[in-house]
Amino acid sequence: MEGTSSMLDAEAVADLVLLDPLTEESLVQTLQERFRRHDIYTYIGNVVISVNPYQALPIYTPEKVEEYHNCSFFAVKPHIYAIADDAYRSLRDRDRDQCILITGESGAGKTEASKLVMSYVAAVSSKGEEVNKVKEQLLQSNPVLEAFGNAKTVRNDNSSRFGKYMDIEFDFKGEPLGGVISNYLLEKSRIVRHVKGERNFHIFYQLLAGASPQLLQQLKLRQDCGHYGYLDRASSSLPGMDDAANFHAMQDAMRVIGFSPAEVTELLEVTAVVLKLGNIQLSSSFQASGMEACSITDPQELREICELIGLDPSTLEQALCTRTVKARDETVLTTLTVPQGYYGRDALAKNIYSRLFDWLVNRINTSIQVKSDEQRKVMGVLDIYGFEIFQDNGFEQFIINYCNEKLQQIFILMTLKEEQEEYVREGIQWTPVEFFDNSIICNLIENSTSGVLAMLDEECLRPGVVNEDTFLNKLNQLLAKHKHYESKETQNARHITDTSLPAHCFRIHHYAGKVTYNVTGFIEKNNDLLFRDLSQAMWASRHTLLRSLFPEGDPQKVSLKLPPTAGFQFKSSVAMLMKNLYSKNPNYIRCIKPNDTKSAMVFTPELVLAQVRYLGLMENVRVRRAGYAFRQLYGPFLQRYKMLNRRTWPRWDGGDREGVEVLMAGLAFPAEELAFGHTKIFIRSPRTLFDLEQQRQERVSQLATLIQKMFRGWRCRTQYQLMRKSQILISAWFRGHRQKNQYKQMKRSALVLQAYARGWKARRTYRKYFRSSASTRVSNFIYWGLVQRYLLGLAKNLPPLAVTDRTWPPAPYRFLDKTNQELKNIFYHWKCKKYRDQLPPSRRAQLQAKLCASELFKDKKTLYPKSLQQPFRGDYLGLKQNPKYQKLHAVAKDKLVMADTVRKVNRANGKTVPRLLLLTTEHLILADPKAAQPKTVLSISDIRGVSVTHFSDGFLALHLKEVSTVGAKGDFLLVSDHLIELVTRLHQTFEAISGQVLPLHITDRFSTHFLKGDMSITVVESPKAGTDGPVCKKKGSNKMEVLVH
Repeated sequence: MEGTSSMLDAEAVADLVLLDPLTEESLVQTLQERFRRHDIYTYIGNVVISVNPYQALPIYTPEKVEEYHNCSFFAVKPHIYAIADDAYRSLRDRDRDQCILITGESGAGKTEASKLVMSYVAAVSSKGEEVNKVKEQLLQSNPVLEAFGNAKTVRNDNSSRFGKYMDIEFDFKGEPLGGVISNYLLEKSRIVRHVKGERNFHIFYQLLAGASPQLLQQLKLRQDCGHYGYLDRASSSLPGMDDAANFHAMQDAMRVIGFSPAEVTELLEVTAVVLKLGNIQLSSSFQASGMEACSITDPQELREICELIGLDPSTLEQALCTRTVKARDETVLTTLTVPQGYYGRDALAKNIYSRLFDWLVNRINTSIQVKSDEQRKVMGVLDIYGFEIFQDNGFEQFIINYCNEKLQQIFILMTLKEEQEEYVREGIQWTPVEFFDNSIICNLIENSTSGVLAMLDEECLRPGVVNEDTFLNKLNQLLAKHKHYESKETQNARHITDTSLPAHCFRIHHYAGKVTYNVTGFIEKNNDLLFRDLSQAMWASRHTLLRSLFPEGDPQKVSLKLPPTAGFQFKSSVAMLMKNLYSKNPNYIRCIKPNDTKSAMVFTPELVLAQVRYLGLMENVRVRRAGYAFRQLYGPFLQRYKMLNRRTWPRWDGGDREGVEVLMAGLAFPAEELAFGHTKIFIRSPRTLFDLEQQRQERVSQLATLIQKMFRGWRCRTQYQLMRKSQILISAWFRGHRQKNQYKQMKRSALVLQAYARGWKARRTYRKYFRSSASTRVSNFIYWGLVQRYLLGLAKNLPPLAVTDRTWPPAPYRFLDKTNQELKNIFYHWKCKKYRDQLPPSRRAQLQAKLCASELFKDKKTLYPKSLQQPFRGDYLGLKQNPKYQKLHAVAKDKLVMADTVRKVNRANGKTVPRLLLLTTEHLILADPKAAQPKTVLSISDIRGVSVTHFSDGFLALHLKEVSTVGAKGDFLLVSDHLIELVTRLHQTFEAISGQVLPLHITDRFSTHFLKGDMSITVVESPKAGTDGPVCKKKGSNKMEVLVH
């Protein structure tokens, strides 16, 4: 209810309808107080008054948009978003076309208000790629139109010098589809002259400040503003406005709207032409006939203009300095004087720029207008100049004030119509309202026979000498008795002395006040003539855009018909605008300028009072509050004031209307002050509403006191209950703690008594039964205590788990030596077992072979210690890798145990020959190393024993069974570099096949069996033996001596 509270603030009501007493002073004072509080928006019913703060306020954030989205108009504080939301929802949900009329004088913030309305509608409407594109195009039309249609004035740094009406079109879902822009009365006279301290249109300064050097060179422009006559050769700087940045923003906006690069270039070229026309200087000369003529002083600017537009310089020079006059069938070329030449030059510049602006608006419409024929809803936004009263008021002020008269007329009529419709809708009797009807003023200006505009057009079209004096005389004759018109002549006729009204002026009593108009320039500005020679010259140019702006310049379409006057065109435009506005539901935003210095948060009451009169705000309030000043739906009203009646407080279970009737019946207000509609309650005077609000505040204060009292009582009761609960809990814990301590004391006492009793009983039993064996029991106790201490100490002092570590702590007592040794052996065997369990299969097999070798040769053969550091590799030939041994690998297949090179001893002479030895799980194979072919294959089971020496040699005798095929030839004598591994693996293989141990003889003398008989072999250690191996020497037929190193 923040909005309702704000509206009923007696010092600064948010709705001026509730202002009491209603005077101009109280209205201005209320606006000033709200302005001081930074509340720049105020309501008059559903009309928004906006006071320009001249500074940025934090009231336009996305959070604010969300706050005002889909909310009741009067449920929140006054804001421009509220009227924008109300209009948008009416359009979307009730299918009613809307228009938002934004009026106010220059500097009041109309342009900014229109931007805020459009940005709000864009923010709350649906999202989507196509919809966002349309929104962006509609929003980006503002920077383009501001650049070409806005200028700095003494009142406003960004003043709109044209009226703009935009129709935004929506589909049935409320999504924007496009729009159409209409422009009214561009102030084209600003092109050629403006007041000191003001600037020309923004685009000229933006172009010179923001264009690149290449673009300026292409447009034949200089960056210095002082070079150009139409810019008054004055400084272009404007505090707070970056012309270069605005130029780039305008280019970006054109790109978004859909302008092609060629169109932008042509647009800027025509703009440059207008700027350069102001630098064409004329000089006077006299012809032979004595007539005055004019000529171009410096043809350089003329040539550059013609280069831009593609025209012969002589054609443009002739059009500027001469004029073609057609009289019947004759064509006469007359020279122009210098003033006439300057008039033609300025008229050309104004016409080019005005037509360029019209083309720009039409080009934007081409991009943003809706292409489809589907049914559309429309929201119009009118940003137009407000009522103007200057020290010197001319033709522009006259037609501007005429437009405002028409807007005031539609405003009063639509407001009355809306009021009457609401009364009928609610079933309240309508009372006719007395108000000032300004139709008489509108008729004074626009009447087709006796109106000021009709008289002005008649004078412009009348042949003969026509000037402002004849026009003023005609007005004085026709309007002498009109009560809203006066001039010096009519005052004299009425014998009125008024020095404030000059001779060449007339005065009209507008709704907003009396305005004195100087008739000087009325005829010229209304005619708005452009010599046909200049139109034809522009049409003759090769510039596409410029040529299209002057279709009347086509020689084949020459028309002697005079173009419509400026007044007639504006009157027609206003008539179309009024027709458009009458077809829509109006919403009003009245903009007020608080001071003339554009200072932030400065409020000048006198200036604001003048604008209050111009805008007709007092009339607005009177019309709005004629009858009932306040009305509200029953639901919100009952919710706000239900505490004033005991029957409706705290909850009313019936209907809202019945509740309000019961509520108001108990408050004893006069019956004529209230009216009950179908959905709303109506209150006649603001005083009744303020009395109601005062009673509510008093009741709220009483209720607040009651709530505080109840809350304090609840808080004290809650605190007491919490303290009582805490006290009970503490007491319970204390009693429990005390009982626990008593129990522990009793338990300790009982234990002491039990200990004494048990001791007494034990001593008694001991004396009776155990005194005789006390020494044995004591010694056993001591013994087991020592054993326990020994075992616990041993558990904490075990040696490392490495199998090579044989350390063990000594026994602390001699009687534990045997036990200590036994534990040492057990621990060592356990370490070895854990080590074996962790070994991989290949390593385990290798260590088993090493263990077998140890059992066979340890302390028996001198060669054994040397083999300890040598790993048993098994395959020393590389059968798998060497392709030479492919056949041998095929013979061994996957049963290979060992492969090595050995030397076989010849039985006949003792010489040795190399052989390849392959030991498999079933056979022992001897092969020729050159051919890699098996020569001898014998089964493992055919071996009956092996004999080796105890020296460090590699000599061995392989004893075979005589029954075998190979054994019939005799035993084998071999020399191997890996004797220990060979015999060990042969022993393991033999044991695996036969289950028996291979007989191994380690001796220096043994007998072998050969085919020719047995031979005795004697092994002798001798230095004559070579380092390569044993040397075998045969001693007779039955003896052989083997020399080893």
